[in-house]
Amino acid sequence: MRDRDVAPLGGRVDPAIPRRAVERTSAPGAQVPHISLQDALEESGSAMRLLWKPGAAPCAVEGVKSEYVGWREEQAAWSQGVALSDLSHHLSNLFIKGPDATRLLAAVSANDYKAFAVGQAKLFVPVTADGHLVTDGTLMRDGVDSYVLSGVPAARSWVRYHAQQRGDDVSFVLDPDSALRGGADRLLFRHRIQGPRAPELIERAFGGPLPKMRFFHSAAVTLAGRSFRAFRHGMAGQTGYEFVGHWEDGAPVKDALLSAGKPVGLVQVGGLAYATHGIESGWIPTPTPGIYTAPGLEGYRRFLSARSYEAVRPLHGSFFSECIEDYYVSPHELGYGKSLAFNHEFIGRGALERSMDRVKRTKVTLVFDADEVRDVFGANPGYLLSYGRYRVDADDALAGVTFYSAWIDPAGTILSLALIERRYSAPGTKVTVAWGEHPGPGAPWGIELRFARLRATVHAAPCSEFARTHYRRNA
Repeated sequence: MRDRDVAPLGGRVDPAIPRRAVERTSAPGAQVPHISLQDALEESGSAMRLLWKPGAAPCAVEGVKSEYVGWREEQAAWSQGVALSDLSHHLSNLFIKGPDATRLLAAVSANDYKAFAVGQAKLFVPVTADGHLVTDGTLMRDGVDSYVLSGVPAARSWVRYHAQQRGDDVSFVLDPDSALRGGADRLLFRHRIQGPRAPELIERAFGGPLPKMRFFHSAAVTLAGRSFRAFRHGMAGQTGYEFVGHWEDGAPVKDALLSAGKPVGLVQVGGLAYATHGIESGWIPTPTPGIYTAPGLEGYRRFLSARSYEAVRPLHGSFFSECIEDYYVSPHELGYGKSLAFNHEFIGRGALERSMDRVKRTKVTLVFDADEVRDVFGANPGYLLSYGRYRVDADDALAGVTFYSAWIDPAGTILSLALIERRYSAPGTKVTVAWGEHPGPGAPWGIELRFARLRATVHAAPCSEFARTHYRRNA
């Protein structure tokens, strides 16, 4: 890694990026004491003792109000009208640039870099040597030798660590989420317009339709005198775009979108509703990184801080195991097969190839019985969101585990994304979800018997028919 300026999102060196943000291979002066994830694991005694936090609340979405017109109306907007989500604050960005940028990324992820155009994005899929998912992210190629990786910090750390180990000729600029910036501006804005009426709003704002682009591709556009990218993507499984550009252009672009949206009933989405958006589109946002136990990853765990995402992201729910590996997932289970390319060598390639035909679990949507939900949560259930790992049973045996559950008001019940054994994955299959909080290590025998049992029905993931049949069309 070398000290160099980075030109995010097409061409110019952004003066907003301070040179102190560019990583150097060796920092001058005294070393700052580093307490690592490995240190925290050794002190706690196990990964589960470190991470298990019964009743842990989901993190709040930074930088936006909790609600604008009410979370129920905001949930409905992206499926019934048109919604604007401001994503400028809560995502972590890593700008990657240099002659070895593509070589590095190809070595540490399962993506296809031989078919990766400038202006295109891909679901970034890094895996360990054992084939366990590290996390995912969105990787945008914004130049021949430059990329932007967005998402939770785990993917960012994986790339930086291996660049350090390999000695690649790349430079990085870190753009952490707003919670870690002490009030300083971000480097990028990111506004999402999504919903059935999104095309109508787009034409009003831009004076006509946007340039034709394929799913997960982008094009340069101009609005309010500002230039930025329109990225054909959205997380709720509905028609829409993300608009991404330099931070100083974000406010005027947002104002122009809000103004154009008034006649079509544009609804701003607050943090409460936004945090539930991925369930209908079938995206699991919090897979457990598969990095806590492999001896070959001890160096990586020592690279990670005891305050890192991997060290503090809690596990909780009714499914408890003393073995953290019971929480690991593979890209095959999550349905990421179309994002995997075996036309190059990368960490975990052999393990992914060997496991391809031995995948026991698959991703589904569970639709909870509405009457039982009301029996447990009350006649008029309020806002509910949980990343808890709740046990899913079928035929009086463990069938799977949930990852992402929320009350979805247009559905009138709780929906949950889960990984369950294939034999129970047919739509219409009846299962039971144990809803409760296991206290973790040292709990008395039979604690699971106290959990509420909620009936649910297996549906496809995504559960939205539009998301399954139209959302990713390249028409």
